[in-house]
Amino acid sequence: MHIPPFTAVQNNVAAARLQPCGPLLIGRSGAACVPIVSLFAASARRTRRRRAWRFRKEAGTMAGILMTVVAQMAFGAAPTPAELDEARRWVAAKFEGIQTAPEPAAGIVVFANNDPVQPNARHGRPMHIAGIEYTRGLYCHAESRLLVRLPGPGARFDAVAGVDSNEQTSGGRGSVVFHVRVGGNEAWTSDVMREGMAGVPVSVALNGATEFHLDIDDAGDGIGCDQADWADARVTLADGSVLWIGDLPLEGPARMPYSTDPFLSFTYGGRPSSDFLSSWKFERSSRKLDENRTEYTLSYTDPDTGLVVRCIGVAYADFPTVEWTPHFKNTGAKDTPIIENIRAVDTVFDRGTMGEYILHYHKGDNCTADSFEPQETTLGPKVVKKIANTGGRPTQIAFPYFNISAGNEGLIFVLSWAGQWDAAFTRDEGVRLSLKAGQERTHFILHPGEEVRQPMAVLQFWKGDRLHAQNVWRAWMLAHNLPRPGGKLPPVPHLAACSSHQYGEMINANSDTQKFFVDKYLERGLMLDYWWMDAGWYWNKTGWPNTGTWEVDTNRFPGGLRPISDHAHAKGVKIIVWFEPERVTAGTWLADNHPEWILGGKDGGLLNLGNPEVREWLTNHVDKLLTEQGIDLYRQDFNMDPLDFWRKNDTEDRQGITEIRHVEGYFQYWDELRRRHPNMLIDSCASGGRRNDLETLRRAVPLLRSDYIMEPTGNQCHTWSLSHWFPFYGTGSSKTDTYLIRSTLCPHYIACWDQRDDSIDWANIKRIVDQWKAFAPHYYGDYYPLTEYSLRNDQWIAWQFHRAGENEGMVQVFRRENSPYETARLPLRGLDADKTYAVTDLDKPDAPLTLTGKELLERGLPVGIERKPGEGFFVYRETI
Repeated sequence: MHIPPFTAVQNNVAAARLQPCGPLLIGRSGAACVPIVSLFAASARRTRRRRAWRFRKEAGTMAGILMTVVAQMAFGAAPTPAELDEARRWVAAKFEGIQTAPEPAAGIVVFANNDPVQPNARHGRPMHIAGIEYTRGLYCHAESRLLVRLPGPGARFDAVAGVDSNEQTSGGRGSVVFHVRVGGNEAWTSDVMREGMAGVPVSVALNGATEFHLDIDDAGDGIGCDQADWADARVTLADGSVLWIGDLPLEGPARMPYSTDPFLSFTYGGRPSSDFLSSWKFERSSRKLDENRTEYTLSYTDPDTGLVVRCIGVAYADFPTVEWTPHFKNTGAKDTPIIENIRAVDTVFDRGTMGEYILHYHKGDNCTADSFEPQETTLGPKVVKKIANTGGRPTQIAFPYFNISAGNEGLIFVLSWAGQWDAAFTRDEGVRLSLKAGQERTHFILHPGEEVRQPMAVLQFWKGDRLHAQNVWRAWMLAHNLPRPGGKLPPVPHLAACSSHQYGEMINANSDTQKFFVDKYLERGLMLDYWWMDAGWYWNKTGWPNTGTWEVDTNRFPGGLRPISDHAHAKGVKIIVWFEPERVTAGTWLADNHPEWILGGKDGGLLNLGNPEVREWLTNHVDKLLTEQGIDLYRQDFNMDPLDFWRKNDTEDRQGITEIRHVEGYFQYWDELRRRHPNMLIDSCASGGRRNDLETLRRAVPLLRSDYIMEPTGNQCHTWSLSHWFPFYGTGSSKTDTYLIRSTLCPHYIACWDQRDDSIDWANIKRIVDQWKAFAPHYYGDYYPLTEYSLRNDQWIAWQFHRAGENEGMVQVFRRENSPYETARLPLRGLDADKTYAVTDLDKPDAPLTLTGKELLERGLPVGIERKPGEGFFVYRETI
């Protein structure tokens, strides 16, 4: 584990309501209070960001339909029926060749509105009409044209109509006229309304209608400040039930059905596949893998050369998710023409008119504080955004996990390739977005009988709330992706410890030091799941980076690592051991005895996992070490960029082949290790978090999310960002200060504390670890950031993990060293407004608060932190 120099911090705006002296006020320590508006004035950029993070509840009217979905969901957020239907229609078009238009469903169709309609809030806060606060309804901006579709016959529509009072409209600005139309007829019209005027009650008989229109005009004087609310908007249905309008899903006008066109592309013999695929022999088939997964195979065969292009897809019935992987095989008797420019995904999406496309993505890992920093790009007309990783490690610099929003709906797109990839997002002049992505360089022939695979692509469709979509993604990761050694998910909490910081990784360690550290951890009440033996346990001449002789150095470790393993196992502690088989250095056993196995030869380089002979030797050798040395968890690192080695090994007509074979071999190696050791977990590391593509994470977990460790601000931000995508990851620290330890706590923790130092406050460390073990199971719940991302040291940062099934969760809050603010109110997510919750500050366990869900959702959790820097950790649960 290496700590690089700190990097410059970035600027952003915290979204928390910091307020030491009253509602919506901010105060400095010992200074006068100032209005919150002065710090959070709505610039265009901030307004867009707040819209992007607009929060809302899922449609309560769908509760009956959702019951079967919720029953299937063992993890986190459940997708809505509309999301499942959207995915099903895409699968039907692309894999079954059936075009289907969406059935009209209960919801709100937005034909026009200046900026997105916001349900139940204005920029995440209550709506206000003439001093009265409302948390249900629709916040709109004239000109607004909405069609409300009901799940059944309606009896009456009720609401309070008025101009929203806020920092932009105060002083009587804004002038609108409200209309309700039923069956094409004007059923109700308001007078001209301005800010500050009392809301007007609306009550309209629906007489069994299943849809009606809500319109807002600009009163003839332009749309400036015409921000208007349909507050407390609700429909009493004919059966007597009440439907809150703000809980209905928002839709744009109906789009064209998805086309049945191919969704991948390539060039063959100099011709684009769009010119000839329709003339090739085409076959499709499907089979049920289990109750929730259907596998589809699309096959295109060239009658002239025998090239077969297969696309193998999997559609999920319990999630709005589909994945596919293209394969190319030469079934002919001769080499194929050149196959090039393969795009594993090449398709278009139509957003309708529901707001502009915004691409949400993250930086990759670069061992820096801003690793995984969130980014966004508005994809306006003719905009092209290209993104690629560097050096052949898939999450280095760039991160192949994307969320594309368009108003109140969107698409998660993930490209999985453990090599060099690139992606392009291209807008036309209208409402279409082109998505193309794949292996960055492909230009090769295939020999007779030869087959290659390409990157896996994943789509997840969503509607309503982008944060809800991320939690559905997390639930899908838990349900269908995370490895399950022995049939079980990795447990949380997950505690390991090592002596790397005290003994130069393992270079200066020996058997006695390892046993001593294990014993001291346990004596101090720090009950470990794993003892971690890091780099350097093998024979080497120049230090731990001298890799390539994978045998235990028995001078330092007589009898190998087995005596240490047996010692730990006898005390209930398992063993992690570090390997880095792909990087080979000169003067090691592999370089001296098998230079032909190495891309780079006797001088060292990349072990060629695409060579079956190499893979067989490596699998057998590592398997033997795992068994003989008593290793329970295999940790694989990758501290080199492989791309140049791959490309230098390719001839002109075989560009991309070495990379493909290495990626295939990498997965085959792991799959065979997992077959031989079905109860073993694998840890994925590549100079930290630089090889965490989705297919890697189906086989392994990242116990060290980045080599940028210990520094608090960057690690807080790593947790803030990665939690959107990964339910399980880890980091560690050798620091003993409470703030520094807590800034790095996450699902897996690596304790690096010096057990030789009795002056450390071990009682405090045990208290922190015991608290973490108590709340850590919540990390598998839904994730909600409670502030915006910021690397500034004058900000607060906070987040929440919520387990909906248990109606309990936790909140982690940090006040950074230069923040002048002592208190904050943090509105929570996911709670039941009608329930009561017991909230406990873990540092004040004898003084729990009892708060209603409504208070926590609307006013927020009150947090006071006097220390700079300081932190607050809270757990909550529904009271009986």
